[in-house]
Amino acid sequence: MPTKIKILHLIKSLGRGGAEKLIPETALVHHQDRFEFHCLYFYHQQNNIVDELEAAGIQVHLIPSGNLGLFFRVNKVRQFVREYKIDIIHAHLPWAGIMARSVGNKLNIPIVYTEHNTWERYNKFSYWGNRMTFKRQDIAIAVSNEVALSMQLNSMIDPYQRGGRMKIKVIQNGVNTDVFRRIDIGISNPEPTPPLKRGAGGIFTDQKVELHIPQDAQIIGIVAVFRDQKRLWLWIETALKILDKCPDTHFLIVGDGEWRSRLERQIEESGKSANFHLVGVQKLVIPYLSIMDIYLSTSEFEGLPIAMLEAMSCEVPVVATRAGGIGEVIQHGVQGFLSEIDEYEELTGYCVQLLNDNELHKSMSQASRERVVAQFSMKRMVEELEGVYESVIAK
Repeated sequence: MPTKIKILHLIKSLGRGGAEKLIPETALVHHQDRFEFHCLYFYHQQNNIVDELEAAGIQVHLIPSGNLGLFFRVNKVRQFVREYKIDIIHAHLPWAGIMARSVGNKLNIPIVYTEHNTWERYNKFSYWGNRMTFKRQDIAIAVSNEVALSMQLNSMIDPYQRGGRMKIKVIQNGVNTDVFRRIDIGISNPEPTPPLKRGAGGIFTDQKVELHIPQDAQIIGIVAVFRDQKRLWLWIETALKILDKCPDTHFLIVGDGEWRSRLERQIEESGKSANFHLVGVQKLVIPYLSIMDIYLSTSEFEGLPIAMLEAMSCEVPVVATRAGGIGEVIQHGVQGFLSEIDEYEELTGYCVQLLNDNELHKSMSQASRERVVAQFSMKRMVEELEGVYESVIAK
């Protein structure tokens, strides 16, 4: 039996962001008869995805550290790589990338790095640490063409190390379209106790019943970590303008983060709390995606958002700003509507148009899933990743 290639995913923390969730989701599709996966992380937090990693067959390891403490963990990580006979380090996001390059400095081991955002959006410490070490790796993967352009422009003039072995490759994010399918969990006459339905990934309740949303109500939603880049305060503003024109619409936000209290205050002060549902972090998002009629995003910047692709796979059309890789996925007027980042006011009209036009909504729903199946499947993404792994091993 041939020896498996051992891949170490290196990442700072295991929250529920898109970069973190991709690790177990890709592992489930990888050929685990050829690859063995480990994940090493440093910052432990609540609502992590350790159980999902382990369920995907990944061996998870923790070396406790904060941001600055990472510089004192290089030798421990290097020892870990030797002890477990790791063949490839695959790092995600700047801090882990810097760590991987430092670890690999004294080891003859290939380093793969995935960049999930444009460099301009990182703080100065992440930016310069990334730039100073960037060319000490084999392949830098960009999740979108915009991210690739950002990497190329920022590493074009490099006073710290010219040339080097590094190559850039675009591998756009993907979603498991066999798992992420819309499920019919609505019922016309709900009982007091929510009924159970079995679907992909487990047993689901009727979320409309649980959230006290009328069965015929239309729902606009998002799945997100509450970070500045998401501009969720603008999301709430847009929702309130939509309510002026479509007063029976409900709004669903799946996720959590530092902005939660501000958003709750904003909703309460609007007097429209009954139309908003903040359900926190959810391990199973398919039931929530399956009751959405529109996926709304007001982001200022993005890489290529996984949650949006999952929504599209569940036949949810998208209304969004043209941030990052979103414009590479959504064809305006086909799978949804796009506005420029600073012209987010246009999103209100697009949502109202979709809410009021059943035929348009149906066509965009179908087109959304077709787009993901054809161009952004997890199978395609994993095939490209495995090609990268095998190419750097062969050197």
